[in-house]
Amino acid sequence: MEVKARAFDQPIAPRKVRLVLDAVRGQKIEDAYNILDIMPHKSSRLVRNIIISAVANAKTNNSLSQDNLYIKKAYADEGRTLKRFKARSRGRAAPRLKRYSHINIVLEEAVI
Repeated sequence: MEVKARAFDQPIAPRKVRLVLDAVRGQKIEDAYNILDIMPHKSSRLVRNIIISAVANAKTNNSLSQDNLYIKKAYADEGRTLKRFKARSRGRAAPRLKRYSHINIVLEEAVI
């Protein structure tokens, strides 16, 4: 049985989140926590919180045990993009794109 958790409009670019998600995809929950604790990225804290939420959903809604869960899917989609401008030399302006991402985690119970 699949259990999902989503976080919309997280203030980090999806490209940066995908680096962390690639490291934890397919891992058991405890292994994923250990990997995320070591990683120095800002997005590792965000991903850890979403995994905690997905595990809570699995326990509360479906009465699943955390010991048997693993991360089946983990992906980050593009969210909104704020377009800002920064002053440059000679009276010009340079665009700054502040990207947001939607992070999705899908857990599934491992067959023993």
